[in-house]
Amino acid sequence: MNIAEKPIAAIRGRRTSTGDGVHLIANHYKKGVRLDTHMHREAQLVYAAKGTMQVTTPRGRWLVPPDRAVWVPARLEHAIDVLADIDMRTLYFDLKWLGRKKLLSSLDSEFVVRVSGLLHESILALFDERNDAERTALLIRLAVLELHRAEDSATFIPLPQEPRCRRAAEIVLGDPASSHEIETLARKVGASARTLSRLFSSETQLSFKSWCQRARIAAAIEKLSTKAGVSVKQIAREFGYASVPAFSHAFRQVTGKTPTEFTDRQ
Repeated sequence: MNIAEKPIAAIRGRRTSTGDGVHLIANHYKKGVRLDTHMHREAQLVYAAKGTMQVTTPRGRWLVPPDRAVWVPARLEHAIDVLADIDMRTLYFDLKWLGRKKLLSSLDSEFVVRVSGLLHESILALFDERNDAERTALLIRLAVLELHRAEDSATFIPLPQEPRCRRAAEIVLGDPASSHEIETLARKVGASARTLSRLFSSETQLSFKSWCQRARIAAAIEKLSTKAGVSVKQIAREFGYASVPAFSHAFRQVTGKTPTEFTDRQ
């Protein structure tokens, strides 16, 4: 089915128009809800002011805790899994608006950004129901400027497209806490270990070992973000690390932060 035939999602929730090609949508979703693969005619900035979600596109999978937001271009297929109850705040941008602001080329692919304090407050202020056109326009412009300055997230897991490599990736993602040997995976998907290693490098720009570590850390982040009262020690043990320092070292390699530093931002 080509892109023109794919369903365009109906927009649910409380919808507010700014009158200038940008619409605001507020939604609340409970843990376990899945928004199946869909697309929108407009580009969107999706922010969970509370809770954690996972966003999947053809290019990969992002874990999106509350200090991240995801940019989704118009007509890009994506699915959203709600991992913890979320208060979603979404800005929808008409393509003509993006064109007038000369943003089409710079925002033509999906990405996840760290949400600065300023971006967080700008988004929330847009939903405080103060009906002031000038203020709203300034807040939207400020949010877009902060979007450009924000850093891409380390919680992205690139998904390979080659069938054997994709099957191997799905096996790992189905049980990220286990230690997966490439020789065993290669036999399961009908490839040699050397071929599978080469495919992971070419398809994901990560070595097999690095890709598995990122998948494991992303799964650990999900647990840290969605399970109240769980300790770093418990997570380290669950994901097969010999000690908290070993887990913290691996966590820092992927995210640039220790688990404690990461959870303090949630």
